[in-house]
Formats: sequence, structure tokens, C-alpha cells
Amino acid sequence: MENTEVEMSNAAKWLRRSFEALLLFVLLLAPHYLSSYNLSLLGRFLALSILSIGISLIWGWGGILSLGQGVFWGLGAYALAMHLKVVGLSPGDLPDFMLWSGLDHLPFWWSIFRSPVVAIVGVILVPTIAAAGLAWLVFNRRVSGVYFALITQALALAFSTLLISQQAYTGGFNGLTDYSTILGYSVIDPSFQRAIYWITLAVLVLAFLLCKWLLQTNFGKVLVAIRDGEARVRFLGYNPAGYKTLAFALGGALAGVSGALFILHAGVISPAMIGVVPSIEMLIAVAVGGRTSLIGVVVATLAVNFGKDWISSAIPEAWLFVMSGLFIFVVAVLPQGLAGIPELVMGFVSSRKKTSGSTGVSGTEDCPPILVAEKE
Repeated sequence: MENTEVEMSNAAKWLRRSFEALLLFVLLLAPHYLSSYNLSLLGRFLALSILSIGISLIWGWGGILSLGQGVFWGLGAYALAMHLKVVGLSPGDLPDFMLWSGLDHLPFWWSIFRSPVVAIVGVILVPTIAAAGLAWLVFNRRVSGVYFALITQALALAFSTLLISQQAYTGGFNGLTDYSTILGYSVIDPSFQRAIYWITLAVLVLAFLLCKWLLQTNFGKVLVAIRDGEARVRFLGYNPAGYKTLAFALGGALAGVSGALFILHAGVISPAMIGVVPSIEMLIAVAVGGRTSLIGVVVATLAVNFGKDWISSAIPEAWLFVMSGLFIFVVAVLPQGLAGIPELVMGFVSSRKKTSGSTGVSGTEDCPPILVAEKE
């Protein structure tokens, strides 16, 4: 029996690695068989997959349920969007929404983002610091579980409301759009779009490998131990707050990079993309893929978002019902998500082998209970 289990485990690993290689091969060839529009969609969803990997790290492996990852995603997106908005302006000019709001000069915290170096550093640093600060304040007070989820949900609502209310500085409900150039390249040039696709795919692969390596280190093992029994880990002399803060900060950094890459494909960022509902949709994609499977969340993010695009185009009002039904189905039928399907299949095959191997046993072992009672 042990040999059979080892063989099945090795087969599962081989299948998983083969699937990962096949998926990477398909994505590498995507610019050669997809139209410009579909390639842009794929680029957006690959950027969102970076965010999903971060959510898998903090939720699936760290047990930290966050309903406000859209905040950190939005911070990264707005950091780059501010650069894109001002880099095309002549000296003394202002973005259109600032003129409409009556401003006569560019705010200082906008002008520093004219530098591409500051913008790129801000994409990573701003959401990382925000996530680390929130996590440190909350986890050191031993707040976790549903209370932390509610705090992050309230934060997402407050952040989106703040962006809408500050029309003169953030573009309000319409957000930031109408970008022209970045680093001297036109953002609408097809060759630039292909280059951004390659960059997005490369960052996704790096994020995947980084998290996969991190989970195999002692840090990853302690993080899983905290998820399964935080009090026990604290009793052993570890400080769970430090590990959880570091994991949450990394999740925030991945969210910020994801947001920045997303707007290069989509060309727009607005408060509607970072509120409570988008944050929950991000979690649903991770749940569908299997929150402890990095490759599973990538596949599910692509599938769910392509499904959303298709369904919303055909029947706009149906998507929320489909999303709700999908989440209920995963929770009730596939708690391990799509990544759990191979395990279910192998478990079924194993049970069938055990059943077939137990046939032909003599005596009363195969007799129904009534017949056994009659024999007695």
C-alpha cells in the first residue's frame, strides 16, 4: 500500500510539473495566435494572476483572510498612473480633471511622480509599506480571523470613497486614464503592447518561483504552522506577528506590481476597480483555483476573468449570479478548488483498486450482515 501511495504521489508531481510547463509554453506562444484585443485581455488577467499568487500566500498558506487586497493593488496602479498622467504634460500644464476642479498648480506629491524611477519604486514601496504597517499594528494586538477580514473590508470601502471624494487630486469616480507615453514609448503601439505582455509574463513567472521557493524554506514552514495553530507556535517561542507581517507585506508588494502592470494593458484605473466587490472577486478566483495551489490560482484567475468578460458582454446582469453560484459550488463540492480535482480522481482510483483487491476473500467477510447473523 505504501508503494502505491508513493507512486501516486510521484505521478501527481509529474502531472503538475508537466501541466505547468505546458501552460507556460501556451502563454509564450500567445502573441502568435491571439488578436491584439485578446492579447490585451490575457495580459490584464496575467497581471491579476500576480495578485492571486500573493493572496494564495497570505490566505492559503498563512491563514490570513483579507477582503481589502484591492487597496494595495490600487496603490500600485495609481502610483504608476500618476506618472503616466504627468509625463506627457508640458511644463506648467495640469491634468484635465485638476483644471475642471479649479487647481492652478500641480501638487508636490504629484510632481515627484514625474520621475519614472520614483514611480517604479513607488509601485513596490508604497503598497508594501501600507500592508506592513497595517499588519504590524493589527497582528501585534493579536487580531486575526474574521475581525481582520472586516478591518480590511472597511479599509477597501474607505479607500475607494476617499478617491471618489478627492476629485481634484485623484480624478474622482472616473479615475485616471488617457495615457500616451512611458519611457518615451507610445502605450498604444502594438510592439509596445507585445513587450508589456512579455514583461507581465516574466514577472508572473518570477512571482510564482519566488513564492514556491519561499514556502519550502523555514519561513514557509513556520507560516503554515501559524495557520494551523498560532497559539502552539507562540508557545514554542516564535513571534507569529513578525511572520504574518512579512507575508502580508509581500502580498501587498505583489498586489502593487499587479496593479501597475494591469493599467499598462487596460489604460485606466478608477475607484470602481479597487473597492469591496473587486476585492471579493479576487478572493473568489483564488478559492476556485485552490488557495494552497499557486498554479491553481493562476489558472482560475485566467478562467474566471475570461468567463466574466464573456458573460458580462453577453448578459451583463448575469455575472454576479454566476460568481455567487461558482463560489457556493466550490465551497460545497470542491473545497480544494480546481487543484483538488486530480487528488479526488486519484483517491477514487485508489479506492477502486482496494475494492477490487479485496474480492474473493472467503468466509463471512463478504457476506451481508443478515447472512452473517443467520450463519451464527
